[in-house]
Amino acid sequence: MKTKEQVILEIENSGMVAVVRGETVDKARAIVESCIEGGIKAIELTFTVPFAHRVIEQLSMQYGDQILLGAGTVLDPETARIAILSGARFVVAPHFNPNTTRLCNRYRVANMAGILTVTEAVEAMEAGTDILKLFPGDLFGPAFIKDILGPLPYAKVMPTGGVSVETAAAWIKAGAVAVGAGSSLTKGDVKANAAAFMEEIRKARK
Repeated sequence: MKTKEQVILEIENSGMVAVVRGETVDKARAIVESCIEGGIKAIELTFTVPFAHRVIEQLSMQYGDQILLGAGTVLDPETARIAILSGARFVVAPHFNPNTTRLCNRYRVANMAGILTVTEAVEAMEAGTDILKLFPGDLFGPAFIKDILGPLPYAKVMPTGGVSVETAAAWIKAGAVAVGAGSSLTKGDVKANAAAFMEEIRKARK
């Protein structure tokens, strides 16, 4: 079992978190498998997927340590606990809920909370949030990462929302520890899109 710190480091090293939504269980599973084939290691299955906890449990047992499987759209600590018991290695929320962060830290599970201001960033970090999810990222663009890292150079920031293959490199160069992508990843050929994202991230880090 990987420690919380190892999970965070692997997310940073990969540079990419695939945000998987789907109207059905089968569709969500197919997207996850295409992401894996495209080279994405960290995958966030959202709780908007029907029976998301069951899908997480199935994928966790099937892929084991091949991927980092997390739970997304986690709005409260109750859902976070269900996700963790189902096998989620990290928990992602679109907002900052101190009780969700506290629960994740209690069980030493990596957690990300959505923020949109420096005040929210500081409050989330004080509560123990591991990675700040800048959401929705396209409201400000990559320059906002630099604005956050100015007063908070030790912050770990991951933009999600509006991140595309074309903008992924700019986010990484601006200081993002990773990027999260959903709709831009899952439109069309998911495997090809995943590979393109990973290539842009590799080039940006050279």
